[in-house]
Amino acid sequence: MATASLRGPVKAHPLATVAVLSVVGYVLVVGTFLGVVPGSVFPDLSLAEVNLLSDAIAVVNTVATLLLVAGWYFIRRGEVRRHAAAMSASFLLILVFLVMYLTKIGGGGTKEIVIASSGLPFVPASAVYAAYLGMLAVHVLLSIVSVPVVLYAIVLGATHTPHELRTETPHRRVGRVAASAWILSLSLGVVTYLLLNHVYSWRFVEAVVVLVP
Repeated sequence: MATASLRGPVKAHPLATVAVLSVVGYVLVVGTFLGVVPGSVFPDLSLAEVNLLSDAIAVVNTVATLLLVAGWYFIRRGEVRRHAAAMSASFLLILVFLVMYLTKIGGGGTKEIVIASSGLPFVPASAVYAAYLGMLAVHVLLSIVSVPVVLYAIVLGATHTPHELRTETPHRRVGRVAASAWILSLSLGVVTYLLLNHVYSWRFVEAVVVLVP
């Protein structure tokens, strides 16, 4: 079977597999932001469609976070199958998020928060804006640096038996770091979404000019 023939090399070389997948992911994201990815890849989105995608992304990230927490809970109770199912589902949702996010950025644009007045007692707008930028920075940084860690945990989990994971791999340690980073990153992403879309004002920034015809 093709799956079995693929699983052998991936199991034997998990770090190399993670490196390749990480590079592909980084290239897609950075290429989309810089306008290197051809414009024909993405649909031409209206502002209403960008808003709809933003809402959908927040829902996906919230569900993915809940699944990660559930997966952590299951493995602490020794429920390996439920743990694996929850973590696999959360990873699939992260892939769905990536597709929607790249579509939003490449086909429509993004939004910048505008805080003229915080509307909160004794909290100046500059402090709110600084907190927003801080949460956004941590969210983005964790999203970037944790990609190889998350992929490593997923690759190990997909290519090893539960017994092998416990006795032959660092899956438990890596998985703990990966889950912690993604739970924090996704949670902060949802909070910044709420601030940007439902608490304060924003201005729309159209997609970058595509550099490749």
